[in-house]
Amino acid sequence: MSSEYVQSNVQADELDRHAFLKRAGASAGVALLAISLLVGTQFASAAEPSSTASQSDGLAGVDHNFVAQANLGAPFQIDSGRIAEAKATTAEIRDYAHLMVVTHIPVVDALNKILQQKNIKAPPNALLNGAYHAMVASLNAEGGAALDRDYIEGQVEYQKGNAALFRNEIENGYDADLKQFARATLPKIEDHLERALKLEKHEKSVSNASR
Repeated sequence: MSSEYVQSNVQADELDRHAFLKRAGASAGVALLAISLLVGTQFASAAEPSSTASQSDGLAGVDHNFVAQANLGAPFQIDSGRIAEAKATTAEIRDYAHLMVVTHIPVVDALNKILQQKNIKAPPNALLNGAYHAMVASLNAEGGAALDRDYIEGQVEYQKGNAALFRNEIENGYDADLKQFARATLPKIEDHLERALKLEKHEKSVSNASR
């Protein structure tokens, strides 16, 4: 496969994501899907055939993109978790949300420590940041069953994409410290996904029973 073909596909994917986010607005359902698309697929556009540092921060493209996404993802989990912890209607969802808050604070600290040691500032990711802000704003505006549904559905999609992102860093990253960070964090992500899937299954069964 030629590099020109891969580049054209990457550019087309980027245009699709821009258009998708423009349509997203403040809809929580659309925002969570935008998050899934961005987290789960965007790392592919940063893959490189060699470990040559290509970014201004000295990181290879795959490492650079991993930092950009992981640096936003953990704070998003804390912010959205605090909302759900306060507003969700069931103890099970509130407990899960609390877990997201307390387990992601040390993740933020661990990543920041690596960046500080390398004297690197986390690169911006405007698309992903916009999707996260849309989701948090939607959760803030919602309540009741709508918040429960959108938070859990968002968690399932987020955790799937996040697991793919961290696996990609483990398998294809070049920076030893970032790869070790990904290895240490992935089991937590996989546990969170399993918990979110169980909550989603329960919420759907309750919803179907009430019809």
